[in-house]
Amino acid sequence: MLRTDDSAIRRLAAHARTPLCDALLHALRRTTPAGAAVPTLLAVCPTSVAVVKASLLAAQEADAPLCFAATLNQVDTDGGYTGWTPERFVALVRELGEEAGYAGPIVVGLDHGGPWLKDLHNREKWPLDRAMQGVKDSLLACLEAGYDLLHVDPTVDRGLPSGEGMPIQTVVARTVELISHVETHRRARDLPPVSYEVGTEEVHGGLADLATFDTFLDGLRQGLLACGCNGVWPCFVVGKVGTDLHTTTFDSVVARNLVARAARCGSVIKGHYTDYVSHPESYPQCGIGGANVGPEFTEFEYAALEALARREAELGAAGKVPVPSGIMEALREAVVAGGRWEKWRQPEEAGLRFHQLSPQRQGWLMRTGCRYVWTVPELAAARQQLYANLGAAGEEGEASVLRAVADSMLHYYRAFGLMGSNERIAVALAGFR
Repeated sequence: MLRTDDSAIRRLAAHARTPLCDALLHALRRTTPAGAAVPTLLAVCPTSVAVVKASLLAAQEADAPLCFAATLNQVDTDGGYTGWTPERFVALVRELGEEAGYAGPIVVGLDHGGPWLKDLHNREKWPLDRAMQGVKDSLLACLEAGYDLLHVDPTVDRGLPSGEGMPIQTVVARTVELISHVETHRRARDLPPVSYEVGTEEVHGGLADLATFDTFLDGLRQGLLACGCNGVWPCFVVGKVGTDLHTTTFDSVVARNLVARAARCGSVIKGHYTDYVSHPESYPQCGIGGANVGPEFTEFEYAALEALARREAELGAAGKVPVPSGIMEALREAVVAGGRWEKWRQPEEAGLRFHQLSPQRQGWLMRTGCRYVWTVPELAAARQQLYANLGAAGEEGEASVLRAVADSMLHYYRAFGLMGSNERIAVALAGFR
């Protein structure tokens, strides 16, 4: 089994027989003075090669752990929209990490491993049995590839009438079924222990109130014990802390309540949709253990390329670019042709074609949807032409894109209290011996 890194921290965690993600959380708590805020782990959604490279740059400069949270849309047995299978993704991260000279720990995690949380399941209207089996196959592929963290998330049921929530007992039963499936395989193959994340899918519903949250955790503990998964418990429970795809307000009161409840069971809360969140420093202050950020980094990549395209146009006007890349035109064509922008249609936009939407909506859909199409051959070629044109003029291309994305990540590393944390983590884990 290939691991994404061979860091001293990973080796110390293995010596302590503790999954890497659990070990990082334990070490951060152990080395934080009483009354101080425990750092929040940042998890990056790997939407492109540029984002992966930038994350390694940011982690190296922060001297802090690097965590990835890859959805099944991004990385899966079919290649996802990045073209990466779990095995290829782990190998790529290791390869790029070695090239970058990053010597710290790299956690590779699955995000939203549940039925109908992959676009393909919805487009082809998979029934429950097929969707659950598809998720099981993906979970095992991630395990075999060397993932460190698996988010088990069966909180969506397309078989229910519109607007009807799934009974919490069903959520518990399906969560236990999926974890048990992984653990049975892991033990049979004598693979290392893995960390788990469980909980809500914020867009479609799930653990919507504190009482349901408690019921879920109680049922999960009983279910795991009943199926023989002794000693298996999620390090992360996803909490609805006020943010979603269109909201950036963090609810500190709700967060503190959820943190306290999860702590009783030995877990920490993880926030999703942390992109552009106001006051990210509130996450560690409220005890949030981890936070996922994805579309924001994609948008920084988009904005950096857009700026380079403008510079290319200036150089072209001065006769310094014989063959323009046409990257923004190629990007627009790829987004429209890809069709994934359709899932964000507003009710009032029904029946409209892309060019008939308002310029503001077109811009938002371009920025959000570009992550799905970076690997389209024509767009990839246009990007390389853009970089070549700028390089021939003595100006930076790829490096400026990576710098912009890495800086947006460092904003979270600082706010989450992670700067320089690798050293304290290593010291804490060395003490576990």
